[in-house]
Amino acid sequence: LAKHPEIKALMKPDYNLIWVVVLMVLAQLSAFYLVKDLDWKWVVFWAYVFGSCISHSMTLAIHEISHNSAFGNSKAMWNRWFGIFANLPLGLPYSISFKRYHMDHHRYLGGDGIDVDIPTNFEGWFFCTPFRKFIWIVLQPFFYAIRPLCINPKPITRLEVINLLAQLVFDVVIYYLWGVKSIFYMLAGSVLGLGLHPISGHFIAEHYMFLKGHETYSYYGPLNLLTFNVGYHNEHHDFPNIPGKSLPLVKKIAAEYYDNLPQYNSWIKVLYDFVMDDTISPYSRMKRQLKGEVKQD
Repeated sequence: LAKHPEIKALMKPDYNLIWVVVLMVLAQLSAFYLVKDLDWKWVVFWAYVFGSCISHSMTLAIHEISHNSAFGNSKAMWNRWFGIFANLPLGLPYSISFKRYHMDHHRYLGGDGIDVDIPTNFEGWFFCTPFRKFIWIVLQPFFYAIRPLCINPKPITRLEVINLLAQLVFDVVIYYLWGVKSIFYMLAGSVLGLGLHPISGHFIAEHYMFLKGHETYSYYGPLNLLTFNVGYHNEHHDFPNIPGKSLPLVKKIAAEYYDNLPQYNSWIKVLYDFVMDDTISPYSRMKRQLKGEVKQD
């Protein structure tokens, strides 16, 4: 910032995010209606080909909203309510809890017992062969859901209860209107999209140490168009209050800080390398013993 103070001008909400999220919710509502009378094979097909992409993209919209990118820091609660709305087509309550744990990830990256993005010792010990690592990728959404309860359980908040109730009401309404195939499409899309899917390469690409000494990596490929530029991950951790839309400008302005860092060209290759490289496993993360006072959300 001392060298490039113009970056401060990028620290503002991205109001276009609001309309993008609304359109994504409407797209999924349309899909719920369209799949209700299809054969099961086509429900599964569209859940993976279309629903999974929208669902994964929506989780990254929720990531943006968790950083108050939709309405700004001055309207933090507006962002929380909007996150609950964005959560609806995923089928499972996620937004409020994600925000609480994700802030810890930014404050205490790699913090042992705090950062639940770090796999458990069991994951590192068991998922150590190519086949087991493949299964681990398939089951990633379940590990991300269960891991916080094992590593860093937190008291349930009022907003989390509201998130849960809103989701249950939405799911019941969808089932009442359009039946079990629409519910299956919704839930299957979320599970498939966060598991064995090209976009899921970003989970591993962001912080797994393929190169010793480099803890965070960026990806500048076309899938950023579907993921709100989450691939610009070094830039995001340097400036978490800058919306994803503006992260390419950060890289352009401060090119001398980012151009020479190790980076990925393909999230699919990241998944392949993770499975096939015997030197990489869920253990391939930087873990820190935190010192001093720890303030969690």
